[in-house]
Parts: sequence; C-alpha cells; structure tokens
Amino acid sequence: MELDGKVALVLGAIKGIGKAIGLSLAREGVMVALNYFDWEESLEAMKHDFKATGARHMILKTDLLDTAAIPALINTVLDAFGRLDILINNIERGGWPVVHGRYVAQQWDLEMATTLRAKWWVYDCALPHLKASGDGAVVNISSIAALTGRCGPAGRVFNDGYAAANRAVSSLTEAWARQAAPEVRVNELMLGFTETRHGPGTRGWGILTRAQQQEIIDHTLLRRLGTFDDVTRAVLFILRDAPFMTGSAARLDGGYVLGGEFIEPIPKGVIGT
Repeated sequence: MELDGKVALVLGAIKGIGKAIGLSLAREGVMVALNYFDWEESLEAMKHDFKATGARHMILKTDLLDTAAIPALINTVLDAFGRLDILINNIERGGWPVVHGRYVAQQWDLEMATTLRAKWWVYDCALPHLKASGDGAVVNISSIAALTGRCGPAGRVFNDGYAAANRAVSSLTEAWARQAAPEVRVNELMLGFTETRHGPGTRGWGILTRAQQQEIIDHTLLRRLGTFDDVTRAVLFILRDAPFMTGSAARLDGGYVLGGEFIEPIPKGVIGT
C-alpha cells in the first residue's frame, strides 16, 4: 500500500500506542482522524505533537461504548476527508489483577464492551467505505493475553476477561479477512509487554515489585520490553510492505510466549559414540 495521501482512522489515539501509531502514519503522509474519549489531560500534548507533523489531521472525541455514536464518527471522517482507507482498531480496557483484583460482573461486562464489542462496531460501520477504497486495511491491536491467559508472571497483568476478549479478537480478525477480501486486508498485531501497554507508563507496572518486573523481562527471550518504535515499525510493515498478508495475527512480544522454558544441549545418549 502506498501510504501517502491515504486516510486513516486511529482509535485510542490520545496517548501511548495509539498516539505513536497515529504520529507514524502522519509522518508517512497519511491524513489521520484521531479518536479519543478518556485522558483529557493528555489532549494539549496530543494537539501539539500532531500539529508538529504538518500532516492534515482531525481530533475527535467519541465514546465508543455508545454504539449509536459510531456511525456519526465514521461519517465525520468521510465528510472531512472524502474517503477511508485504513482503520487502526486500537481500543481496549485491560483490568490488571494487581490493580483491580477479582473482576465483578460490571468489570467483566465493561471489558467485553470495550476490548471486543467496540472493535466490531467500528469495523462494521467502516467496512463499506474501506471496501470502496479498493486497497483498504484494518489492523486490530490485541494482546498476547489471548495466548498466555492468566498464568505465570503475566497472571499479575492479564485478567481472565481480558484474555478471553483478546482470544475473541483473533476470531474476528479471521472472519473479517474473509468478509473484507479482496478489497481490504485485515490483520492483527498481538502486543506483549511494551511501554504504556502492559509495561512502564501504566499504573499496574508501578505496583509490581522490582523482582516481579524483572521476572517478566527474564521470561522474554529478548530480555527487554517493547518500545513505541517496535510497534510502529510493525504496523507500517503490515500496511505498506505486506500486500499479500491478510487474516494473520503477528505476535510482537520479544518472545515472551516462548519464554520460561530452556533448551538443553543434546545429551550423548546411552548408545551414542
């Protein structure tokens, strides 16, 4: 996909991963519509940083838990830019066990409404316009919680509801890839422990002891946490450099899912020479 001149809708764009993705697209010449709802204290910094890119952009405030408001969001983007080529489906809740404790029913329902339902509603409203682009793309941002569940060092970070919702996102990615083809590619980026997503910059990370933080890093094959640059490079690869890729879930976790086990040297064996 040639990115210059395309139009992207980026959800959760006021800070963190969503903002980093939005900025990286703007620097590639993409016109970006940036939705947010919470974290109002980060708004001025967001305005400053996107203005500095020189790219055409608009900032929108929409509560994506209100499904009735989503068609208006899509129409606002179309009225402003005339088209929609890219959807960065970056919205989640993520209830850390060390922060929220055991989920009550209200928390469980909020998890499903945020991490799962809102993604579906935005995609469904955007799909006709992404198809009209003829070369559209969706990137679902999810978590390796879908694979690890609440176990090991990640069990302090990933709740049952969050893990279940992210496993369901992978099901949606595959279904949407079938539904949207051939005009639209749909892929998923599963994030591991990165800055502001499961890692530093979150309230939960500060609650973990130094030893617990190190346990997560030691479980990661590359022995470090992910960065904004890691994430934006992966998103740009999916959008720009992988035109034959659809229905895939790319794991960006530094090898966390594979960690915790070791490979011994092959023994001589009882009949070896």
